Amino acid sequence: MNPQESILYRYAELLASCTRARLTGTRGAEDIYVLQVLDCLPSLEFLPQSGKVIDVGSGGGLPGIVWAVYRPDLSVTLLDSVGKKCDAVRDIAGTLGITNVNVICARSEDFARENRETFDLAGARALASAGVCAELLSPLVRVGGHMMTFKGEKVHDEISEVGNSWSRLGLKKPALKFYGGNAKCILSWEKIKPCPKDFPRRAGLAGQKFFWE
Repeated sequence: MNPQESILYRYAELLASCTRARLTGTRGAEDIYVLQVLDCLPSLEFLPQSGKVIDVGSGGGLPGIVWAVYRPDLSVTLLDSVGKKCDAVRDIAGTLGITNVNVICARSEDFARENRETFDLAGARALASAGVCAELLSPLVRVGGHMMTFKGEKVHDEISEVGNSWSRLGLKKPALKFYGGNAKCILSWEKIKPCPKDFPRRAGLAGQKFFWE
């Protein structure tokens, strides 16, 4: 293992042994490392050359911890609304000596109002459908920045349901990058104009009343 891999395997061990909060749906350090941690590596190519990135709905810290380990030059924010998870991940990052991570406990909509369009990249893993994810991420990203999320076999259906409405969030149409066969991909957007002041809407509304309908 290279130094980064060694740190991330120790990270998987800490996730597996955590009793304060359920940080991942996968159990056992080896399975977490292979199925969860290594699965985040394809997202590294989407990181900016410099600046600030945010992992929204970070949970146990994926993919944000992977970003922080491989790119210590970046400022990485891990955002989650569950206090126990945030406390546990903050302790894990401290144990691993990761110093470029900032763990924030808040709803993304609330955080975006105070930190509007300040990040170079916003990403998420297992957060929501493509359209809902785009609505949550866009208010956080500067014009010229990017957004990304991990997706599976339903990605084409999720893109189709939004149609041509991506521009309402200031975004180009999404692009797809497949990895590990055709079952997994990263969906990405470029932010080309400011997100309208109507967004973010109140917490929870993005998943109840879709912006494209």
